[in-house]
Amino acid sequence: MHHYEKFIEREKFPGTKGNPFDIVLRAAEKLEKIPKVFILLLLALISLPAALGGWEKALVLLTFSLTDYILLLLLPKFRLSFGPAKPPALMLAVMRLPFALLPFPAFLIFEGIGTTLVLYGFIIEPQRLIITRQTYQSQHFHPTQKLKLAHLGDLHMERQTPREIKILKELKEWKPDIILFSGDVLSISCLHDPLALKDAREFLSQLSAPLGVYCVSGSPAVDLPEILPAIYTGLSVKFLDNEKVAINWQGQKLVITGCSCTHNPHYDIESLNKIYQPGANTDLSILLYHSPDLSYYADAVGIDLQFSGHTHGGQICLPFYGPIFTGSLFGRYFQHGRMQMNHLTLYILRGIGLEGAGAPRVRFLCPPEICLWEIG
Repeated sequence: MHHYEKFIEREKFPGTKGNPFDIVLRAAEKLEKIPKVFILLLLALISLPAALGGWEKALVLLTFSLTDYILLLLLPKFRLSFGPAKPPALMLAVMRLPFALLPFPAFLIFEGIGTTLVLYGFIIEPQRLIITRQTYQSQHFHPTQKLKLAHLGDLHMERQTPREIKILKELKEWKPDIILFSGDVLSISCLHDPLALKDAREFLSQLSAPLGVYCVSGSPAVDLPEILPAIYTGLSVKFLDNEKVAINWQGQKLVITGCSCTHNPHYDIESLNKIYQPGANTDLSILLYHSPDLSYYADAVGIDLQFSGHTHGGQICLPFYGPIFTGSLFGRYFQHGRMQMNHLTLYILRGIGLEGAGAPRVRFLCPPEICLWEIG
């Protein structure tokens, strides 16, 4: 299809090792190895230009930057997030510096606003789970039929936090008929961490639904093939590795096609073609695929619903602009939420967890999300 022709010669794809975003995260991760005393010196150096407006400004700026650093160091202690503190502390110090050009008291006011935003973005919003509710009408379903489906994705487990506990509580109360998970179980920082694996398995083991729990792989750099068996073996979760499952429910036939994600659309379209037959005798066809990037093709072959994640909604959004970056081949076109293609209804989940490696464990105007669907 013409949407994918421009990617034929492409070598690096989002969600794979060595792509530009991955290189930046790996570089930031190296900053975490710098001794703390040098980080303190770097924070002082970043604050030094503020002394052009008086030494008191430099001291005030350094105080705010040190406060950020201490806050980030304390996040794991309170089991809120578990990322590196040094890279985001340096980043925040650089972002604070331009406001030193302002006179007192405006300088103090804006630095105080900065601290408020840090508290919100690093502490409050990552735990502010949103339960999104959607409905979908199928011409095959009877008016009285309501299939309850829960869509989860991008767990990115490092350690269990109150956020995951709240998700399990919500699912237990709502009692979905079926649960779909669109990939990325562990944080890229914890791929070989036994405690992260233990907490992830404990979370997944508590997912249950009468019609089953179905999962697919996420990004190749996160859901490593050698790690997936350790995650799913022994759990009552069906891992769909380029395969489909047919479900009979109250006289209706649902087919869930689980397509493994490489982020190379040409490979993944080929995989989808092997497992999905357009025009099959199906009342409702669902594609479970980690990235939204396959949706143009899914629409063309007649799939009804596609459940994806991967973008995290950008994780950091600007007012009136939206996400700065989404990790999609199509840029900011695929962000988050519900999109109607032609025939296909696509839902892009903002996800549960946070980007790993050297990325700041922050969300801004993009809270974590699970989506509960009533299909009738």
